[in-house]
Amino acid sequence: MISQTITPFLWFDTQAEEAANFYTSIFKDSSVDSVTRYSEAGPRPVGSVMTVAFRLNGQSFTALNGGPHYKFTEAISFVVHCETQEEVDHLWTELTAGGQEVQCGWLKDKYGLCWQIVPNALLEMIKDPDVQRKGRVMKAMFQMKKLDIAVLEAAYQGR
Repeated sequence: MISQTITPFLWFDTQAEEAANFYTSIFKDSSVDSVTRYSEAGPRPVGSVMTVAFRLNGQSFTALNGGPHYKFTEAISFVVHCETQEEVDHLWTELTAGGQEVQCGWLKDKYGLCWQIVPNALLEMIKDPDVQRKGRVMKAMFQMKKLDIAVLEAAYQGR
């Protein structure tokens, strides 16, 4: 029985299996579930990886080795909600390895896929109806690449 009705489908040139193994090594409750291979029907070499079904934090994904035709862009990203600074730090370090730090909790991994590593504390602070508090937090966030909960909380408190 399929409980998840929408599955992100990621197009890679030839790195689908490598990327799935990379991502599953970073996130808890993750696994590579299946690998399908191209047959004589093509269009890639017989026996080469076609798709990889995998899970990250229990969420299903599929990766395809579809060729060099399409690349990831910043128009699509995955938001990862974090409870602690340790979780933010771990995910940031792992996902930026070979990739690129961007701004405001955004990064691009070594495959070009964009991620947002977001502490839940930030989401609570920016919901505050106090415009000044919210403004201080946003100003602090705009100065960061990796988000720092302590700095955001200090801005929130006006320190």
